[in-house]
Amino acid sequence: MIEDERPNPDAILKQVTQQNRQKTGKLRVFFGYAAGVGKTYAMLRDAHEQLLQGKKIMAGYIEPHVRPETLALLEGIPTIPVKQMSYKKMTLSEFDLDEALRLKPDIVLVDELAHTNVIGSRNKKRYQDIDELLHAGIDVYTTVNVQHIESLNDVVESITHVQVVETVPDTFLDQAYLRLIDIEPEELLERLRAGKIYRPLQAKKAMQHFFALENLKLLREIAVRRAADHIGMTNPIEEVSVRVKLLTYLDEEHIQGTEKCLRWTARLAAAFRSEWTLLVIENEEDEHDDLMREQRFKVMKLAQSLGADIVTLSGHDTLDTLTHYAKMTGVTDIIIAKQRNHSHVHRLFKQELEDDLIQRLPQVDLHIIPYHDKREGQKRNRLNHINFIQRHFSAADFIKMLFYILVATLLSKIVLLMHSGDQNVIIVYLFFILIISRVTHGYFYGALASVISVLLFNWLFVDPLYSLTVYKPGYPVTMVIMLLVALFTSNMMIRVKSQAKEAVRKEHRMTILYELNQQLLASQSLAGMMAIANTKVMETMGRSVIFYSGLPEGKSDRKLSVYRGDPTAAALTTPEEEAVAHWVYLNQKFAGSGTDTLNGAAGYYFPVVSQGRSLAVIGLRVNPERPLHRENLNFLKLLTSQLSLALERHRLMIEQQQTVIENEKEKMRGNLLRAISHDLRTPLTGILGASSAIIENHEKFSAELTLNLVKDIKEDSEWLIRMVENLLSVTRIDEGTMKVKKTPEAIEEIVGAAVRRIRKRFKETDLTVRVPEELLLVPMDGTLIEQVLINLIENAIKHAESTAISVIVKQRKQRVIFEVSDNGKGLPTQRLETLFRPFNNEQHSEIPVDATRGMGIGLSICQTIVAAHGGTIEACNKTQGGAVFRFTLPIKEGD
Repeated sequence: MIEDERPNPDAILKQVTQQNRQKTGKLRVFFGYAAGVGKTYAMLRDAHEQLLQGKKIMAGYIEPHVRPETLALLEGIPTIPVKQMSYKKMTLSEFDLDEALRLKPDIVLVDELAHTNVIGSRNKKRYQDIDELLHAGIDVYTTVNVQHIESLNDVVESITHVQVVETVPDTFLDQAYLRLIDIEPEELLERLRAGKIYRPLQAKKAMQHFFALENLKLLREIAVRRAADHIGMTNPIEEVSVRVKLLTYLDEEHIQGTEKCLRWTARLAAAFRSEWTLLVIENEEDEHDDLMREQRFKVMKLAQSLGADIVTLSGHDTLDTLTHYAKMTGVTDIIIAKQRNHSHVHRLFKQELEDDLIQRLPQVDLHIIPYHDKREGQKRNRLNHINFIQRHFSAADFIKMLFYILVATLLSKIVLLMHSGDQNVIIVYLFFILIISRVTHGYFYGALASVISVLLFNWLFVDPLYSLTVYKPGYPVTMVIMLLVALFTSNMMIRVKSQAKEAVRKEHRMTILYELNQQLLASQSLAGMMAIANTKVMETMGRSVIFYSGLPEGKSDRKLSVYRGDPTAAALTTPEEEAVAHWVYLNQKFAGSGTDTLNGAAGYYFPVVSQGRSLAVIGLRVNPERPLHRENLNFLKLLTSQLSLALERHRLMIEQQQTVIENEKEKMRGNLLRAISHDLRTPLTGILGASSAIIENHEKFSAELTLNLVKDIKEDSEWLIRMVENLLSVTRIDEGTMKVKKTPEAIEEIVGAAVRRIRKRFKETDLTVRVPEELLLVPMDGTLIEQVLINLIENAIKHAESTAISVIVKQRKQRVIFEVSDNGKGLPTQRLETLFRPFNNEQHSEIPVDATRGMGIGLSICQTIVAAHGGTIEACNKTQGGAVFRFTLPIKEGD
């Protein structure tokens, strides 16, 4: 039994996946707890070891050191020239990313991973430069200290009392090979005193602050733990562990505390190897607070860099929304911030959030992270007051409130003059409080209108008039109830209005996405899909937008195809903007205005990616007056997901069509080879037999018999010549595209050439020809169409048993029709469907055929040639007897 040697599809898929992963470079990080521990020295020593193994290594950027042993290791390592950049009348040296990508060594050495590039560089941070190198398949060696890790930033600050601004996201280091470079703190201090790290004056100051012995011991411990956690994360032990799901709540009142919570949660999630989420709860008031939205976006960006999943919900009751989400998603731990210097006065009126969470979620562990607000005393209060005024005060809403209160007061006077009673005055005020809540934003104006309405009711309609004193019993209770009802109804109206607004917004977004999905499914062209997406973005966001189509695999040096759906998007079509779009396509990252990469561009560009493959790039014009908000970005992500599915479907459809064409080509090639082997065997056997008989028995054969044998040889030879002509005709068709090179040809010349060749070979045949009187030019390959006519006429002569053949050419609308008919016995009905297949004789073996006539390859070649011209071919029987073969060609190219 022979084993199946076909490759396993799963193995092939695994191999392709591994090859794709191998295209990404590897990152080796030399990690230390402070400057001077020997990170750069160890990196250069490893580089020399790789040089001995034959690797192409280049030093991209090495921080200038005064350490002679470090400088000595640079000898023998090729260096990429640094890029000189001007900044504030200074000339600074920066790593030349473009030169490194052009040279493309096996390994690039880049010191100081957390470095911030000079303004004007392509990327804001050096780790983004390194990310481009990795994406290009280049391995990178780099160095970083523990204080530059984002999740450890606040811990290091609490130890050293030094705020480190330059940080690296934890997510960037997740897939890195981390190598801990460690020496004893006492040895590090000795090196510091010896001037091997800083100059003497700088070293003395450093030893008094950051490089204090206790600080170094604590930093060393943190670095060792971080390295151990990283090893456990990259090489997880397969064991059953308790499921942990962490949740950090973004509290607008504790923005600084939330940032500390995020770093604390990131460290906890790394220790437990668990997923964690940042929950953001929005309400209507936040829509009009630009400062709050800016702070929230900053916190969300930090959470994303730390590896958190971000969930945004809309709700008026923060506690209800938070507890409902925690129950629905199975959260096990909630992390919230608590201000150390927070006032306790508000506890008299409102219960703390942590107390409410403990009561509602007793099964969830609550972690409270204390923090100290750095904005001291009066400065903090002043900022709070400014924020309150900015969030709640609007001149237009204030005027609306005063107007409706005035209208309510005048109407109440009229009601009182009609002797309708004081209770109706209360109803009038309550009604207008609802109107005020409806036409203004937020809770402030409804509550203020409630208080003013109660005071006006007491001042104008309760005895004694024009006084806040109340003499009548029961009226104080009435006014208190009136105030409570007014506040309650105002609150309910605002909630209903906000919920209705949110429902309309969600419905509008879902409608747009549904329409987009339906239209993308109906579109069959790439340009049509781009136009549909362009229209939807313009309708929804009102911004200039441009689409760049994707490049074929492995052709990244070609320009992107541009789809301009908006005339005002001309600013996004410049060579500089196209270069940004090309970078986004190749690196599959966001870039442009508002990002850390190529932020000098006029547009914001983001890729359309499906299954790790770039399909397109979308660019939006960004104005400084109208920056992109998180809502815009979320909508763009939804649109991108729909568009990526449509583009992927379009790509798969094209690949499927190409696969079908390849299968048909393969089938046709096999059929052609089998047909040739069969058709050539019979005439060659006849030629061989006749020639052998003549040679061996030429003395015994009569002249008549010898002549007949020679005629047979001649007939078989002519048949072979015609077979070769047919094969040569097929080779004129471009392989894989089924296209022919067409030129305008006169119909009379093509038909006349075919008829002349037939009359030379079949002189006894009665051949009638009728063509249009006017000159008719048709785009075609004249040689191929002539061969089709010859094949059809010869087929009619040999198979119809008729000596009268007619060739008719006529025009009908935008097509020309060729007919070859006879007055013979006609075609068997069972052969009409398979007549143009190469093996129709095998399928109908009960019909006697001449073996020398082959297996129908001539008719199948006719069909191939006509189809390549965009025409059709058919055969049928005539009612008066005989058969007719008919094929059509378009008169104009493309019809």
